[in-house]
Amino acid sequence: MSTKSLLDQKIVLDHGTGARLSRELVDFVVDVLGDVYTGEMEDSAMLPVPAGNIALTTDSFVVDPPVFGNGDIGKIAVCGTVNDLAVVGAKPEYLTLAMILETGLPISTLHRVLESVRDTAKEAGVKIVAGDTKVVGVGEADKIFLNTTGVGVFHREPLRMTSVRPGDRIILSGPIGNHTVHLLSVREGLGFETNVLSDCAPLNGMIDGLDGLIERGAVHSMRDVTRGGLNAVLHEYSSAVGRVVSVQEEALPIEFATRMASDMLGINPINAANEGCLALFVAPEAVDEVLAALHAHPYGKHAVVIGEITDRAEASVEMTGVDGKVTTIEELQGAELPRLC
Repeated sequence: MSTKSLLDQKIVLDHGTGARLSRELVDFVVDVLGDVYTGEMEDSAMLPVPAGNIALTTDSFVVDPPVFGNGDIGKIAVCGTVNDLAVVGAKPEYLTLAMILETGLPISTLHRVLESVRDTAKEAGVKIVAGDTKVVGVGEADKIFLNTTGVGVFHREPLRMTSVRPGDRIILSGPIGNHTVHLLSVREGLGFETNVLSDCAPLNGMIDGLDGLIERGAVHSMRDVTRGGLNAVLHEYSSAVGRVVSVQEEALPIEFATRMASDMLGINPINAANEGCLALFVAPEAVDEVLAALHAHPYGKHAVVIGEITDRAEASVEMTGVDGKVTTIEELQGAELPRLC
């Protein structure tokens, strides 16, 4: 059955039986993914991974809503997995794609998600090499869940949190809070989604532009600022190195519309999830070079220094306010926000 003839249909339980409808659905998925899918329909992918260390990461995505203004769950799934590989210094190579589909899901929605998987994988330079599809009854899933596992290859020493040193400057590659505000606005009909777009992006290309700086030891560690937001990242690093992390409130890259929406929603942008922002921990003498390299890439043009790792031996995070007052930023015990992704 052709892709076009399926687009006005919906997922039914028999799409998950392993019989003819399952085969037609798999053919549909392969057709939409095109040349980013390189599987051979065997039970395992056989990958030409060179001898040496590889990076492996896996993540599940339960985005609500699964399709939003300038993205969808497919784009987030590829970006999230690619970025997790890239920030530890690996070159992303291969992804798996597993889908749990709820009965009644419009196949046109699945088509949109698969197109995003395809286009984002092309941008990131990765191949989909294996996958799986399960269909569940109405109410047993929230429309569509995805799982992706990524394989990357190391061509240099991995980047670790414990490599961070006192004096390192903390750089954010772009604004924070946009992804959360965009999704909440779409979900609740708040009207901010046209002015505040999700930052979802594959960041391995931007990281590639830092290769020379990483190899000479100017960049000590990186982390993508996702669930838990900047707050979670800063506490992770503070705990890993046993030092006070100090940031400047005035330096935080928060767009005006995002700040206004956050105030209205009663949320703090430092706790907000992002899908296209890096925190980099950089030797102080290399800050200008790192900023210049980031600014040369579209995803890093708003990169700024927001703080530093101090030499004070205590695992805590502090923020200096616009008024000069220093306050301790507490780590969240749970979720400040409803589930987004």
